[in-house]
Amino acid sequence: MASEKQRNLEESSPLLNQQQPSKLTDNPKSLPPPPPPPHFPVDWTADGLPVAHGSVLGEPMGRTPWNSSLCACVGQNDHFCSSDLEVCLLGAVAPCVLYGSNVERLTSTPGTFANHCLPYSGMYVIGNSCFGWNCLAPWFSYPSRTAIRRKFNLEGSCEALNRSCGGCCGSFLEDEVQREQCETAFDLATHVFCHACALCQEGRELRRRLPHPGFNAQPVLVMIPPAEQSMGRGD
Repeated sequence: MASEKQRNLEESSPLLNQQQPSKLTDNPKSLPPPPPPPHFPVDWTADGLPVAHGSVLGEPMGRTPWNSSLCACVGQNDHFCSSDLEVCLLGAVAPCVLYGSNVERLTSTPGTFANHCLPYSGMYVIGNSCFGWNCLAPWFSYPSRTAIRRKFNLEGSCEALNRSCGGCCGSFLEDEVQREQCETAFDLATHVFCHACALCQEGRELRRRLPHPGFNAQPVLVMIPPAEQSMGRGD
């Protein structure tokens, strides 16, 4: 009597029919292998750090081109045209001042101008006196170009060359470490062979993106006294 009652209870329970087949799938060998984790292409952030994906859709963060080309020494016909002419003049006459101004605007640290302008001037004088051209200062100044490129996520020379030749170096640029080493080498070569143009391009880029640290005005609280109030007596 008890066994018949238990059998009726098992037949009336819909959950037991779903739990019994689970014993056959408890064996880990019969389970399908888990899917591999999704692979996102690695890119570099604006600060030079690798990031898995730079957009909501999981696409790699694209690098932006420079605002002006390397040979656009006189700048562009926009509201920065007067600043571009100043940059061009400093790059031709006083590159030490332009380099110090670029680093000061990039780091926004007090005393940066003198700490970079004076060593640059010494290397400039030694290079022109001993070798007849400015061959030492570019080795001191090229890290600023790398810092600007990483800070604003700008397109490097390797990527620009690969884009212009139709993607012939695509396999080499897929490795982030090799690509960054190649971009750093191109930054050095740009400063060695086109030093004045490189400083001017960096100066134009920084003046369009960052204000000068000396122009960061602080808000001033002005206290205005209340107006005089006269108490009148009604008739």
